Amino acid sequence: MSAVLFDIPGPRARRRHLTLTVLFAALLVAIAWWAVQRLRSEGVLSAEVFNDTFQNTNIQFLLEGFVATLKAAALGILGAIAFGAVFAAGKLSDHRFIRWPCTAVIEFFRAVPVALLIIGIWFGFKETIGTLMSVVAALVLYNGSVLAEVFRAGINAVPRGQSEAAYALGMRKSAVMTIILMPQAVRYMLPAIISQCVIVLKDTSLGYLVLYDEAVRYAKQVAQFVDNGALLVYGTVALVFIVINYALSKLAAYLERRLAERGQQSTAEAPASATATAGAGAGGGLGARPVGSGVDTGA
Repeated sequence: MSAVLFDIPGPRARRRHLTLTVLFAALLVAIAWWAVQRLRSEGVLSAEVFNDTFQNTNIQFLLEGFVATLKAAALGILGAIAFGAVFAAGKLSDHRFIRWPCTAVIEFFRAVPVALLIIGIWFGFKETIGTLMSVVAALVLYNGSVLAEVFRAGINAVPRGQSEAAYALGMRKSAVMTIILMPQAVRYMLPAIISQCVIVLKDTSLGYLVLYDEAVRYAKQVAQFVDNGALLVYGTVALVFIVINYALSKLAAYLERRLAERGQQSTAEAPASATATAGAGAGGGLGARPVGSGVDTGA
């Protein structure tokens, strides 16, 4: 790709690139060293602050917040995937009385901010469904509407001949959607689905708006309790979020690679099986016909 976009760097260009890389790396190290020294002089990175911040009670408190965050995220992801699949199928329906309401729901909830949805649902239904389900419902409505468009794009990306062949066999549209199109569309949709799952996980932090006991709200309480501990507390929470989101992105890359390998394997096996079937049919003669095929071989 580099040979197409620009010339391959020669020896002088490589030396210049190496020199610039070393200079910028040294600059970043100097900035990091200056920041650490500044924070140490202000007492933010002292041993006392470390001990006060990472006490067992504070760590257990933050872990409870992360459990609540992951609980809301898991419910939101499952609900959003189900919501997106149902409304994507509805938007692709041939019936107007199904297609138009599904389209209206998708477009409406895609346009409403998640924070506004959380506050609105909490004020309207907190006595009925509680704080957790208020947050989950808002995450499902917004992210499910986004995933509905992802699903629709993935279904439309499947070659048209797949559905036409299924219709030629007499299958109904519901069976074509669930058996033929959806499983193949997963390969196209998977990276976008995982990316939206990361967004759901990050959006759970908006639960603090309705006093949901998630990780960010617990971190705020710990930071208020520990003097000069805000940077360490919020930095730790941010690091955990980064690790989880990075793991999800690597999972998406792994699943995409596995699905691509399976697709290539099935594509390679299809011609071989077709050749074997043709050979068996050509060499079988009348003896290859099944019993009771209706062919009269007598005199």
